[in-house]
Amino acid sequence: MGPLELLIVAFWVMLPAYVPNNAAVLAGGGAPIDGGRTWNGRRILGDGKTWRGTIVGTLVGVGVAYLLNVLQPTAIDVLGVGVPTFPLAAMVALPLGAMLGDMAASFLKRRTGRNRGAPLLGVDQLDFAVMALLLTAIVAFEWFVMVFTLALLLVVLIVTPILHVVTNVLAYLFGFKHEPW
Repeated sequence: MGPLELLIVAFWVMLPAYVPNNAAVLAGGGAPIDGGRTWNGRRILGDGKTWRGTIVGTLVGVGVAYLLNVLQPTAIDVLGVGVPTFPLAAMVALPLGAMLGDMAASFLKRRTGRNRGAPLLGVDQLDFAVMALLLTAIVAFEWFVMVFTLALLLVVLIVTPILHVVTNVLAYLFGFKHEPW
């Protein structure tokens, strides 16, 4: 697979993990997952991690994977690249893993004394992708090893931080986020 094909496939397979956090920001609010509880004097996750945002983000990601499955034959014709379909386990694991990765980063930030919205270089850009990949590898192992070659994983790990920075800056400029990271 050439570099352009790797880029297309990487974006295709990660789109169900890329979209959920953005959907969660738009649908967020409501009851925080940690219920306001603290651990060692600091919030466990914070007000930014809500049940509504997590559920909506996950469902939107599942919807994206479903839509990609529907569009897959046309995409192959148009793009000229063999993009995979998503089994049900991957359809759920990619977006849910992305949401869990974002929660894990919030947990880590609270433990290190960072406030909501404070940046944590590297973690902010890869938390959701790494957890999405990990959960997918666990629940859809055969599909995962068939799709995610070493080259594809490297492309995902290189491209994801770039996409994350660009989309966050755009969300900030359009007023959807309070900080550009």
